[in-house]
Amino acid sequence: MTFEELRDKAHALPLKPGVYIMQNAKSEVIYVGKAKALKNRVSQYFQDQDRHNLKTRTMVHQIDHFDVIVVQSEFEALVLENALIKRHMPRYNILLKDDKGYPVIRLTVKDEYPKFSLARKVASDGARYFGPYGTRGASQGIIDALCTALHLPTCSRKFPRDIGKERPCLNYHMGICDGYCRPNMDQSQYKAAISTAIRLLEGKLDDVVSELTAEMEAAAEDLLFEKAAQIRDRIRELEQLTTRQKAVAASMADTDVVGYYREEARCCFVVLHYLRGELAAKDWELLPPPLEEDEGETVTALTAQYYGPRGRLPRQILLPNCVEDTEELSQMFTQQAGHKVEVLTPQRGAKAELTGMAAENAREEVLRATTAEERQSKLTEALGNLLGMDHPPHRIEAFDISNQGSDDIVASMTVHIDGKPLKRDYRLFKLKDMAHADDYASMHQVVERRFRRYLDGDEKFGDMPDLLLMDGGAGQVACAEQAMEELGISVPVFGMVKDNRHRTRALVAGDGREIGIQQNQALFAMVGRIQEETHRTAITFHRKQQEGHMKGSALDDIPGIGPAKKAALLKAFRSIKAIKAASEEELTAVVGKKAAAAVKEKLCPAESKKSTSAEETAAPADADDTADPEGSDDPDEIVGLPEDEEDEENLDPDGDPDEER
Repeated sequence: MTFEELRDKAHALPLKPGVYIMQNAKSEVIYVGKAKALKNRVSQYFQDQDRHNLKTRTMVHQIDHFDVIVVQSEFEALVLENALIKRHMPRYNILLKDDKGYPVIRLTVKDEYPKFSLARKVASDGARYFGPYGTRGASQGIIDALCTALHLPTCSRKFPRDIGKERPCLNYHMGICDGYCRPNMDQSQYKAAISTAIRLLEGKLDDVVSELTAEMEAAAEDLLFEKAAQIRDRIRELEQLTTRQKAVAASMADTDVVGYYREEARCCFVVLHYLRGELAAKDWELLPPPLEEDEGETVTALTAQYYGPRGRLPRQILLPNCVEDTEELSQMFTQQAGHKVEVLTPQRGAKAELTGMAAENAREEVLRATTAEERQSKLTEALGNLLGMDHPPHRIEAFDISNQGSDDIVASMTVHIDGKPLKRDYRLFKLKDMAHADDYASMHQVVERRFRRYLDGDEKFGDMPDLLLMDGGAGQVACAEQAMEELGISVPVFGMVKDNRHRTRALVAGDGREIGIQQNQALFAMVGRIQEETHRTAITFHRKQQEGHMKGSALDDIPGIGPAKKAALLKAFRSIKAIKAASEEELTAVVGKKAAAAVKEKLCPAESKKSTSAEETAAPADADDTADPEGSDDPDEIVGLPEDEEDEENLDPDGDPDEER
């Protein structure tokens, strides 16, 4: 749809609550939002674009069409928005880290002797699940702390199978396990300890302590002083549980206080957990600046995401006073928790002071992170000044070529934002129609393809760089400049030249003018890291291509020729055809006399046996000009990736997807 069509469609929407779903030309969901009045909210996106920030303008530019879902209330809109964000993970919504990476605590309640363990996600298997409480280490720490406090077994023995088979382990003798592996142990005691653990995970510490205190006093009245002392020690251990494990304390919190702080570069979302009026734990996460300017909408969305996957919620949640959707959030959390969850935005008094402290914590985290950012910003500013640029290069794209003869010529494009790698924007290229290795022609082709994709509106190449860096000298720079000139694009470009020790020495312009960077050690190190990362990416991809081609090679199954010697032969002679044409002396210089004779015998049997039948066993004639005679006929296929991908891939060759933290 055109911009005018989108605007007309927005004006035709009803003045009812609902959710709107923005999609690009590929029907990918790029943004999900909720509105009290759909017409008013959605129309704002298609008004004067100068009123929007850069991120919003970029998102609107990519909208091809949008859908809306009308609901009956703002509460339904909030719940639906949260569900759609979780399902689609839209690019332009502000998102907390994916909770799929956090495990949950699993309890096999149906077993005769229930046991705690970690699970990746909740399953419908009859077990009971708690959490998530954060990282795997934090969750395991909760299990360990509970088992220690309640004297539950942590060994590998299975109950009741192993009861009475062996002597109790060291944990029993140390007094941190009640020794349920001993014969004639009361099973009800084990189940009582498990019941107590469940209640602790549900946040009922006060109830548990009250019951144990009453039991201790009753034992003392009956003159059972040893039993009373044991219960007393158990109470102390339980009361110390929250101080030893912050994650446990967070799960038991009765009040959570949310804080939020935003600057131009990033924002921070903080949750302070209070237990009986005392600060027990703190969660926080740094995020990129959100699309929306309204802080209330941002805090509402983040709060819904934060508590969505949690098994237990506090009785009270305090939010900054910029939030308006407290009733809807309270209703959603109450349904989820199974008990009343009160969501408030205090304006004054002690609770308002708590929200102020949470906001201050968020501000401190942003400032702490910004300090490092400012140091990096000075580096890019220094680089821009050194190169005579009008502004610091925020987005730097670096290119490198990797080849071995005319086979498997590939290139890498790495992206660095303020000097830091952004792996999700890395691109890998397979060079086309290259009769032989030519770094200059290869660089011209790669740069031309990168910017042609930009001009064609490809989102994977939608961001323009402020600076291009080529792994090479003035020749590569001139080729890149020529490619951009042919497309009518102008971006500053320089080459990264190395010294005789393969370390970055200087930057070079297309006219051969060198710009020294060694005087600024930090800048020198940053450019060096960019060059090494780009080279590493290219060479890793090239090796993967070679590994794919070397499978099924004519050099396979030759006695004495393993992967190392096979690679050495291909590196020295470039192709099977050249290896066949080489003399035995030339082969010997590469792999040794015995292996060279074996190669000759396998590839050129006619010379050694003078036999026609032997000649027919040689490598196929149509395969002797490539290192992979049985490789793919598709020059754009990328080994190990989906076949419908194109020549450039949004992947790190190491297989490590990027996570902005």
